[in-house]
Amino acid sequence: MYIPKNLQMESLEQIHDFIDEFSFAILTTQDLTASHLPLLLKRDEGELGTLYGHLAKANSHWKAFDTQAILAVFSGPHGYISPTWYDSYPAVPTWNYAAVHVKGHISLTSSEDTLQILSDTIQYYEPSLTESGGFIPEEYKQKLAKAIVGFKIEITHAEGKLKLGQHRSEADQQGVLNGLAKSSRMDDKALLAYTKSLIEHSVNKT
Repeated sequence: MYIPKNLQMESLEQIHDFIDEFSFAILTTQDLTASHLPLLLKRDEGELGTLYGHLAKANSHWKAFDTQAILAVFSGPHGYISPTWYDSYPAVPTWNYAAVHVKGHISLTSSEDTLQILSDTIQYYEPSLTESGGFIPEEYKQKLAKAIVGFKIEITHAEGKLKLGQHRSEADQQGVLNGLAKSSRMDDKALLAYTKSLIEHSVNKT
């Protein structure tokens, strides 16, 4: 991914935080096949972290997984930016977005580990569902184990990009926030909230 220096995510921690927040990824193998899957990050496994996931056995993409190098793309909020929102002139339209690209080696997991991945994923997204325990009967678990394929990705490279107009003047940045605030599109509302959160984080650091 092309990333100018001033648009790079500043740390592995920031990249990990992004993956946790926007965990639904596009997983692409060398044969140019892609699957859309939620991936669970284990930060403390490996030098750069390890990703876990599963997919339906009926999805033949898993047959290309074993030990292959893969690319996982995580996308955050994004949206069209009108030049009329800027204080400065001249200006052209652009698209603001945030994304993380992860490369790594992928391998399949055992049936037992796959069920653990499933359990960990549910625990991450809906912990209240697992509080009572036994919400998935053992017999049904065994059926699931035959119908899904688990995998893990040992991360070998991770990079993140924040193209949110942070290189522009404060007046231009405020104009973008004002423009997004007037939009009724859900994507624009998400981009507005995310951009504001990063600005607040930056202010709190100084």
